[in-house]
Amino acid sequence: MAKVRALRRLWRVLEIQEEQAKTALESAVAELRLLERRVDATTERIRSGRQLVVVSVQCGDMADRWAGLLEVRTGIEHFTFLRPYFVEANSVVSARREEYLAKRVDRRQAEILIEEAEKREAVLLGRNNQQGLDEWYLNRLHGRIADEGERRSSECAEPDA
Repeated sequence: MAKVRALRRLWRVLEIQEEQAKTALESAVAELRLLERRVDATTERIRSGRQLVVVSVQCGDMADRWAGLLEVRTGIEHFTFLRPYFVEANSVVSARREEYLAKRVDRRQAEILIEEAEKREAVLLGRNNQQGLDEWYLNRLHGRIADEGERRSSECAEPDA
């Protein structure tokens, strides 16, 4: 019983660690999604800047052309700035996912150990109960045999007296 209790405490610690790893993973994924939205916005900025350049070439408006070129350049600079953060966020998400899955496996293994220990204890308890019943039955049977033996010896002893 003490073994199962210790395994249950270990399981609870592993469960808490798994929950913490899951929370860390969710946080890393949220950060990655934020960076993805920023990259998407930057990509859209580059696209709209290029479109503005194309329209200004057709219309001959120099101010729009310069504004479009500036949008493209600024978008590329933002993209260049965000790229290392995006790559880092991807690697953090991968690492946190691996950590979470490892904690999950540890918890599941502890659950399996608990189940096996409980089964062993149930078998042992069943054996102990059966042994107790067997001893009770043998004592009862032995008591009857002893009582019959005493009765027979007393019956046998009376005619001699």
